Amino acid sequence: MLAATEIWIEAIAMSKPLRHMLAVMAMAMAAIFSFAIAPGTARAADTGAITVDGTVATRYDAYQLFSATVVDDADTDQKIATDVTWANDGVRQAVLPVLHDAGLDSTVSTAQVAAEWMNADGHMTTALATKLARAICNTGAVSVVLNAGTAAELPCGYWFIVADDDAIAQNEAGTAPIMALVGGSAVTVKPKAATPKVAKHVLEDSTAAWQKAADATVADGLYWRLSATVPAGLTAYDTYAVQFVDTMSAGLDPSKVAASMHVYVAAGAEGGFDAVACEDGNVSSTPAKGWTDITSQCKVSVEGSTFTVRTGDLVAALGGADAFAAGARVVAVYNAPLGANCNRGATKGNPNEVYLRYPRSPLADQSGDAGFTRTPSDDATAYTWGLSIIKRSSVGDKPLAGAKLRIVDDRGRILTADGTWSTNADACVTTGEDGHVELSGIDAGVYTAEEVAPPKGYATFEGKRTVTVTAEGLDVKQVAAAKPKVTVSAESPLRVDAADAGTGSIVLSLLNAPSKEASRGFMPSTGDRTLVLVAVLAAIGVAAIVVALVIKRGGGRREK
Repeated sequence: MLAATEIWIEAIAMSKPLRHMLAVMAMAMAAIFSFAIAPGTARAADTGAITVDGTVATRYDAYQLFSATVVDDADTDQKIATDVTWANDGVRQAVLPVLHDAGLDSTVSTAQVAAEWMNADGHMTTALATKLARAICNTGAVSVVLNAGTAAELPCGYWFIVADDDAIAQNEAGTAPIMALVGGSAVTVKPKAATPKVAKHVLEDSTAAWQKAADATVADGLYWRLSATVPAGLTAYDTYAVQFVDTMSAGLDPSKVAASMHVYVAAGAEGGFDAVACEDGNVSSTPAKGWTDITSQCKVSVEGSTFTVRTGDLVAALGGADAFAAGARVVAVYNAPLGANCNRGATKGNPNEVYLRYPRSPLADQSGDAGFTRTPSDDATAYTWGLSIIKRSSVGDKPLAGAKLRIVDDRGRILTADGTWSTNADACVTTGEDGHVELSGIDAGVYTAEEVAPPKGYATFEGKRTVTVTAEGLDVKQVAAAKPKVTVSAESPLRVDAADAGTGSIVLSLLNAPSKEASRGFMPSTGDRTLVLVAVLAAIGVAAIVVALVIKRGGGRREK
């Protein structure tokens, strides 16, 4: 939020009358407020018109600092303020200590001299304006409500205009207090503000790249990155904290979130979010150059599938207001693996959504949630695939039980009987009556199959055979644009039967030929369907020949 406005007072003479001019301060990024004085004839009146335009908020509060007689100077297009006095005694008591702390002589108590000091070069900063407005608000002073876009009449004098925090909606932000001199011709104030942004990415282990979509194996480490951009120009804030609010789908496991969470901050709103190095699907906890680990200053709360990460004071974390004025980047990285109940395939995926809470305005109370509003949500999605290998006879495709297989992934891990992956070299899986071996929830990659022992009556295939699963279409800028495509290739005797990206279902057959011993004799002991069918037809043929011969020999007569 570029909430930076400075008003200075140009003194033509350091005594009555004072000539005052409203102007926009030139800050580091841009001047973001403009004050327009509508043309018109100078008038001597007790009130002046003011309109707050723009879309920062729908409602504003106006607090008077000084009363004055205000008229327009037709020659200079400036306003002339005379008879400057405190708006009331409560304001005087609240404001003078702030001015004294800022450098005003501690013996000064009159509004006239205070106004002259505020007019001096370099005194009236955005930070000071915010402190003055906060001091007035804390007195319980009654404000005048200004509705955005609607002209209102205020008593002549100096006013602080602040956004009503309750009127700041999602993705909006209140600006720094605006000082306006009301009286004479109508005044129009146009506040502008930029808000923080949030984004979410997931680490694709095959490329070590942060993406909007990635695929992974169930239970493997799966790293997510939350990133927030705090825009430059926030000179009105004494403190500034943000809070990530993350909601995971039911297919993600939240049990490792709190222990794995690391939060980093870097100065400046530009420069990217590479806070840590990524290698082999893992994330380093050592911050990159220019980043500071602030995990110890943050609070992480996990409730079911939702968790929050609240930072400490970013102004202090960056070393002070000057560094914070250039903006900031905040990154939170954590591990949330896919769970056993996750969605397979591309139709649903396993989404993970985040939004960012940030202070409503420089005057908002940041001790609880009420002083914060939020950004729109952003998301990233993790996918996984299901692979079925069916042990079959090469003759007839009958499923075969009793085959012992060693299935190895591209990390060197071996599939176990309970469906998990192990580094135990003796691990293997055995096919049941349906011939199936299930790799439920796998990452794209290369898998090898080796036969430890064949089904009874079949020959072992020697060596290792590979299955390559490739997922494309995950390197997108928006999750909605992801259209994952899954392709599968396999080495014989593996055969690809089906691959459906939508359901994530990949089906392969692993074929075994009958052994030579089992093939001796007319009828195979395994009851191979194709060979059995041939044998039955041969027997039927012999019977038919015999019958035909009997009929022919009979010739219609009863002869043996």
